[in-house]
Amino acid sequence: MIELGQLLAGPFCGSMLAYFGAEVIKVESPDGGDPIRGWREVKDGTSLWWHSLGRNKKSVTIDLKSDEGRALVAKLIDTADVVIENFRPGVMEKWGLGPADVKRTNPGLIYARISGYGQTGPNSTKPGYASVTEGFSGFRYVNGFKGEPPVRPNLSIGDTLAGIHATLGIALAIIERTNNVDGEGQVIDVALYESMFNMMEAVVPEYDGAGVIREPSGTTLTGIVPTNTYKCRDNKFVVIGGNGDAIFKRLMIAAHHPEMAENPAMANNAGRVIHEAEIDAALFQWCKNNDAQTIISELEAERVPVGPIYNIEDMINDPHYQARGMFEQVEIDGKPLKIPAILPKLDSTPGKTDWSGPKLGSHNEEVFRDILGLDNDQLKALKASSVVS
Repeated sequence: MIELGQLLAGPFCGSMLAYFGAEVIKVESPDGGDPIRGWREVKDGTSLWWHSLGRNKKSVTIDLKSDEGRALVAKLIDTADVVIENFRPGVMEKWGLGPADVKRTNPGLIYARISGYGQTGPNSTKPGYASVTEGFSGFRYVNGFKGEPPVRPNLSIGDTLAGIHATLGIALAIIERTNNVDGEGQVIDVALYESMFNMMEAVVPEYDGAGVIREPSGTTLTGIVPTNTYKCRDNKFVVIGGNGDAIFKRLMIAAHHPEMAENPAMANNAGRVIHEAEIDAALFQWCKNNDAQTIISELEAERVPVGPIYNIEDMINDPHYQARGMFEQVEIDGKPLKIPAILPKLDSTPGKTDWSGPKLGSHNEEVFRDILGLDNDQLKALKASSVVS
């Protein structure tokens, strides 16, 4: 698989596939490589994020702005099963590396394209970072508190979800190619905003069928009661999901409100929605009078869904995370570094980290010689002209 792209959406797709055993060759610019190598927390000149995002990939440096570099990439694509790219629509065609160009010599190629708005439509040529496309998707609108600016989660969710959608698309295309007599590949068109749109539940039929625009609801979930975040006596927060009918009864008995547990007006979700303010007031007061762990312990004893709000330190120290193997350890210049496992978990063919994000161009010799068959003189000439490093 050839990864042509940078930052997060395309590279996360490549990370998932490499983690589960695909040979992923990441093509980077000789001039510094993927910018994400220098983003966020940097140690010894390299982003700590890169050690995770670049895992199990082979890094080669090729100047895509040069004719010689594009010719090298075309040869590399001829050997590939899959291409992953997340350039702006039209860029790959301008370089002579679009699907129509490369499928002439590699008809079985699966070509995954990730962009802000997709390859077609009036917005297709617009630049589209996750932050902007999350707004366009409707996702940002429903987050936050009514009358206040929409809230952005402190993560590029649109990029990561687009990478997951591309991975799913590649898997589906491989199945189709396997079942297809002629073995033809196909193009996968993933848009960041559409990956977010896929999360939007019932907003379309609610609007079309009932004229309802779902509004932001703070820490609650519209039309489902009770489900909220509550502040406890020790200034910690818990999330309680007591919206099942039987669960609600157990919750309110634990919270010392048996009258609500037995109130026919609150026996089903429709009734609880009407009485949301009353129910939440009781739960807020109960949590205010108790520490978070007390609330969690009492509700867990009653089989009511409840949990803490974790930061990363909490997650790393939690025995469940540890038991599930959610963290792996790699060596960076002889020093250990934790990185997250990649999900899902497969019992017969589990994924694993074989190596952390490689140094820029560290697989040049292997790929150029063993896959492309270049000899010493050819490599020397390419290096002299700065096509490769």
